[in-house]
Amino acid sequence: MSKVKTGFFCQNCGYESAKWLGKCPSCQQWNTFVEELIQKDTKKSAAADWDDYHGNGSTSKKIQPLHLVKTKEHPRLVTIDAELNRVLGGGIVPGSIVLVAGEPGIGKSTLFLQMGLQLQDVVTLYISGEESEQQIKMRADRLNILNENFFLLTETSTQTIFNEIKKLKPQLIIVDSIQTLESPFIESAAGSVSQIRECAAEFQQFAKETNTPVFMIGHITKEGSIAGPKLLEHMVDTVLQFEGDRHYAYRILRTLKNRFGSTSELGIYQMNDTGMNAVANPSEILITQKEDQLSGIAIAATIEGQRPLLIEVQALVTQSVYGTPQRTVSGFDLRRLQLLLAVLEKRGGFHFGVKDVFLNIAGGLKVEDPSIDLAVLCALLSSFEDVAIPHNICFAGEVGLSGEIRAVNRIEQRIAEAEKLGFEKIIVSKYNQKGTLKQRHNIEVITMGRVEEVYRHLF
Repeated sequence: MSKVKTGFFCQNCGYESAKWLGKCPSCQQWNTFVEELIQKDTKKSAAADWDDYHGNGSTSKKIQPLHLVKTKEHPRLVTIDAELNRVLGGGIVPGSIVLVAGEPGIGKSTLFLQMGLQLQDVVTLYISGEESEQQIKMRADRLNILNENFFLLTETSTQTIFNEIKKLKPQLIIVDSIQTLESPFIESAAGSVSQIRECAAEFQQFAKETNTPVFMIGHITKEGSIAGPKLLEHMVDTVLQFEGDRHYAYRILRTLKNRFGSTSELGIYQMNDTGMNAVANPSEILITQKEDQLSGIAIAATIEGQRPLLIEVQALVTQSVYGTPQRTVSGFDLRRLQLLLAVLEKRGGFHFGVKDVFLNIAGGLKVEDPSIDLAVLCALLSSFEDVAIPHNICFAGEVGLSGEIRAVNRIEQRIAEAEKLGFEKIIVSKYNQKGTLKQRHNIEVITMGRVEEVYRHLF
């Protein structure tokens, strides 16, 4: 009989210790260590032997020089969903393992059930440890997509799952969710650090040896990070975060890690009765269609990954009735806002120290691109002066501490997007003028170098 070993695992980062510790040496969190049983079994893992999965015979490993390794091109599996193809770097890579995390009820299961049903020529296996076959069938009926190559398996034991996989030999696997699976070789409860690590390792071995892509849907903690050990994110090839407010119809699929593409891509979806619909032109939905001119609103030309976006920045500046003025932001960095307010105080003489400031990025987006600095600053000035900015002007520029407007990258794409949406003027840094020719655009490109020039031009 094999020896049973007990270990202590940090529930926050997965750090393993031989004894209980009050503070985790890795992530510095307190009271996160939980004792778990680890069964050291001499039997092979459930996913250990995939030699004959594709009928190729033995695949023994041996040392060989790098220049003698033979490579062959595996075309990506391109889905109907253009947004998913974008965040994955152009399609699903054979043998890749993708982790998708998001809040409960955000639409993760709906999105990937829809993706599997749309791949008509691909044998897809959907493994669910959370829902019954009837629940999944009800969701599929709502999506109204028929696919005879789509198969279901409601099971949580990895040994049973891999036995069924060997019979079906699917070309794509979706696991919903990795926290519900348990390996018979680990004596811990499903969802514990050691179980998540072991189950993910078995699927990783399966994906690499059979060249089958695997999507693993994961949970998140109450702090918003992906549940389970940090090792889980290191093991997989791609990490996608599905975010958005459940009270809004729009969802954002963001790339956090991608070994096969850019990590700054995002896809935007709209939730409705028929599932997740990709939004082809998000700039139109992120800008409020209004008839009246309102103060405190400016349009910023930003870029997320390879995609240019026009977003609406809303600011409200009011007289403070308390001793300490409030600074409230949504979708923007609070410290960046304080920096811009300090620039306006020092370089422009505006007394924001006695004002409450509220800032919001419309549509529920979280923006980190510094090119929206100029739009934020203009929205603040517009609300401060209570003068509306003309609706046909947008902005693209970073603001420095000395009050200068700095150049931003890929200005041509931003100008083209603004022109496509019908804007007549765009204010950019004069240091972008070297690569920008006015006659190439039907939109008027206004170049400025200082914050004071923008204020005089607008107000």
